[in-house]
Amino acid sequence: MKVKQFVTKFLYSMIALILLSAGSGRALAQGAHSHTSTMQNNELTPNQKNLIKIVRDSTERFKDVAEAERAHYHLLFGCVSGPDSGAMGLHFTNMDLLDEINKTGVLDATRPQIVIYEPTSDGRLRLLGADYLVFADAWDAKHPEGPPQLMGQFFHLFEKPNRFGLPAFYTLHVWAWKDNPNGAFVNWHPNVSCEQFIGKTSE
Repeated sequence: MKVKQFVTKFLYSMIALILLSAGSGRALAQGAHSHTSTMQNNELTPNQKNLIKIVRDSTERFKDVAEAERAHYHLLFGCVSGPDSGAMGLHFTNMDLLDEINKTGVLDATRPQIVIYEPTSDGRLRLLGADYLVFADAWDAKHPEGPPQLMGQFFHLFEKPNRFGLPAFYTLHVWAWKDNPNGAFVNWHPNVSCEQFIGKTSE
């Protein structure tokens, strides 16, 4: 009898664990302040390596910030520094692409809504990578199955209110041009600084 009761309790526990694991898709989005990589030892899967390559191929011309501006990317939010250390840097945002993703709900790895830069001591801007962004309400209305993911990489969720004054949004940073020791897809880069930026810094 005791063995049977144990087996029954074990089965119920396993079912509960499975149900929790399959919970709401929205909960699968990573937290906005995640500092750690989803991969142990920062090992990248083939899909992740391919995503980084796509970002590099798609943004290489934006190493010259004037090219990004000609492509309708413009600076928003000043320089974004980290809550503890590091920063996100300068977000040059293409509002047309942001409007498009919010209307269509279709992600395109070759067309990031944001390209990210770091101010340098010589007054130039160094390209760091890209950031994909979509408002949560717009995405959730079209995708009841859960939060966005790009080539298997889940986005992070920034709840409202947030430092940017935006509605709740999903975002995915891809540090394609400057290696991040915490992982290629986390929000904050510990080796990025806003110290050389002349202007408003978002904290």
